[in-house]
Amino acid sequence: MLTTEVPRPPAVLLDTFFDPSNDLTGLSLYTGDDNALMPTPRSLDESRPYVTLTFAQSLDAKIAGKGGKQLILSGSESMAMTHWMRRMHDAIMVGIGTALNDDPQLNTRRLPPLPAEHSHKYHLPRPVVLDTNLRLSSNCKLLKNYKAGNGRRPWIVTIAPRTDIGWWNNRRTVLEEAGVQIIEVESNDGQVHIPALLRKLRELGVRSLMVEGGARVIQSFFNESQAKVFDSVIVTVAPTFVGEDGVGYGANISGGSVQNLKHVQSALFGRDIVVVLESKEV
Repeated sequence: MLTTEVPRPPAVLLDTFFDPSNDLTGLSLYTGDDNALMPTPRSLDESRPYVTLTFAQSLDAKIAGKGGKQLILSGSESMAMTHWMRRMHDAIMVGIGTALNDDPQLNTRRLPPLPAEHSHKYHLPRPVVLDTNLRLSSNCKLLKNYKAGNGRRPWIVTIAPRTDIGWWNNRRTVLEEAGVQIIEVESNDGQVHIPALLRKLRELGVRSLMVEGGARVIQSFFNESQAKVFDSVIVTVAPTFVGEDGVGYGANISGGSVQNLKHVQSALFGRDIVVVLESKEV
């Protein structure tokens, strides 16, 4: 029997990202070809996107295996929730370590089918990779999906090279010919300056950004002291231990932004607990 109802995102996400007074009914809000018409969480600071930090962790706060090896921590229910969350953001960002270790797709696949008579496909978010040395593979899944119509053109956010300029320009040419758009922003001690990154993304039309990791990227957002750079944190906690060889994210966090987080709600998705926190205004 074919369904005629449009699937609906989990209540925990609607509650987090939208005013309850809004009439947000049905998944049709998250489908279509015109990204500017998609409802999405909005930052009170119009100079940057609304930013959601999100990741899955074990009970001992590990998010990756030894040497950054990918771990599948989320169960099927919380994984589907994450894909709904991707639908609700304009862009998804990871660091180059995650891009190389996991070869992620950063699209939305684990969602219920739309009714046969529905005129649009699910909205596809923009994949963004932080990559100061242009190490992204020209054969990665992000580019394969883009060429196959299963994902949007990936963006690399980088900084101007300080050495090996000829090599860097060659890498840029290779990646651009493969389909990547290269975006240069200001640097901070040889790394991407997070506030400058967010300003640039907003200038390019990104209204909401979902940051999925890895550990160094999460730390850089938590440790940013010059400006507020995120609005919410959504953590999936899996009922498992990884052990001391796993990679965590909390050891080097020193920013006051962590102290300004407040718990909003928690929800059970299968075996996992999803914890939602919001950054208080300071």
